[in-house]
Amino acid sequence: MMIKNILVVGLGGGLGSIARFLCQKYLYEWYPHPFPFPTFVVNIVGCFLIGVFFGIAEKGNILSPEMRIFLITGICGGFTTFSSFANEGVALLKSGDFLYFSLYVTLSVVLGIAATFIGIALLKII
Repeated sequence: MMIKNILVVGLGGGLGSIARFLCQKYLYEWYPHPFPFPTFVVNIVGCFLIGVFFGIAEKGNILSPEMRIFLITGICGGFTTFSSFANEGVALLKSGDFLYFSLYVTLSVVLGIAATFIGIALLKII
């Protein structure tokens, strides 16, 4: 069972990482700016998705345990980019972009938590 779960998480994580890479690549091409907009967008979307997946899981036996770990741990874990978030925050600090650093950190945390809440709440009313 543990090997199966590891494979399920690995598959989801790989797919989530590919999705993150593609999203960031195209967003950076679309919006080349010192503010790390692509990572910011991916983090907020990932937070929303994890809220939706938890909301679906709370509805009852809609998702199997394997599907939960595939979607939440795998896909969302591979897709969200808080390690990139931290690295880009450090880069903003090193470059002296304190305003962008403050905006990036504050908006990512506040909107990420809000998006997760909205994702869960949305599924409770459906």
